[in-house]
Amino acid sequence: MISGGGTGGHIFPAISIADELKKRYPDAEFLFVGAKDKMEMQRVPQAGYAIEGIWISGIQRKLSASNLAFPFKLLSSLSKCFSLIQKFKPDVVIGTGGFASGPLLYAASLKGIPTLIQEQNSYPGITNKLLSKRANSICVAYAKMDRFFPSSKIVFTGNPIRENIKNISITKEKAVNEFGLNPNRATLLILGGSLGARKINQLIGANLDWLLSLNINILWQTGKLYINDLLDQFDARQNDQLKIQAFLKDMDKAYSAADMVISRAGAGTISELSVASKATLLIPSPNVAEDHQTKNALALADNDAALVFKEKQAEEEFKQLIEKLIQEKEQEKLSENIFKMAKPNSSETIGDEVVKLLKDA
Repeated sequence: MISGGGTGGHIFPAISIADELKKRYPDAEFLFVGAKDKMEMQRVPQAGYAIEGIWISGIQRKLSASNLAFPFKLLSSLSKCFSLIQKFKPDVVIGTGGFASGPLLYAASLKGIPTLIQEQNSYPGITNKLLSKRANSICVAYAKMDRFFPSSKIVFTGNPIRENIKNISITKEKAVNEFGLNPNRATLLILGGSLGARKINQLIGANLDWLLSLNINILWQTGKLYINDLLDQFDARQNDQLKIQAFLKDMDKAYSAADMVISRAGAGTISELSVASKATLLIPSPNVAEDHQTKNALALADNDAALVFKEKQAEEEFKQLIEKLIQEKEQEKLSENIFKMAKPNSSETIGDEVVKLLKDA
């Protein structure tokens, strides 16, 4: 049984782990557990796995009437998880973070079933910190995680990433041509996630003329929430130097085309950028739990593996960082250092840990 959700950062690692175990045990049965009405209820079935929903949500950090329902949601979710465990009889239970994984892994630990946590971020969420006391194994992607978890349980595995990112087969020249960009220019890839990042879009929009004057290609993923407004402003500007898209489905092509990247600092994205060896300017979202994106970004910056721009910084500082990023020598340094942090075989390493739990059970 596998649980983790609320965001793609928890869901996609869970699916990657399931895919790896499916390779090893083709006849194995899998059951995911997620929060009702969250994106995992669509994404997991699309990946070919069954999922059961539980009535659970996170606690709001500010005073909220919705917090009054939390004890009832927790009791309801624990009851359903005990029932699902009794019916499914799992050999091992895996959690990839998010509030949905809490009731399942807690119930499994009380039943004496081996449990494994996969923590994507350099600063763990409250669910995984609480579960770590009862988990058998904790797979992490950053060093110094013994600040939060028992050191005897920690295994440094990295974060699972999509198979097509691990093995990018398309050449840079072909990828640039497929996007309709000029292969004689360096390409800047701008990412804000599938929904988009307002601050990144505002920065790019306000500085688009200046960016284009640097004689670079711009491949701009705006996110579906912002695409229409931005096309209204800039659609007439699109040519072989500027391409604006709501969502980039083929990320292997996008990474192959890119010489440099502007991105949020989600753990999954950072893992992909590391394996793809991309010189990156990270703009962490300040609106996530525990401000973990800023901590992720600074963990790279401390190793000269990325540049970091915080949203509260002045726009002039953004320009200075871009001028640094477009220098070939800086790109080479950042690309080399971020690749040193890559863990392309993390799914396999986590799979090995699951096998150990099965043998020890």
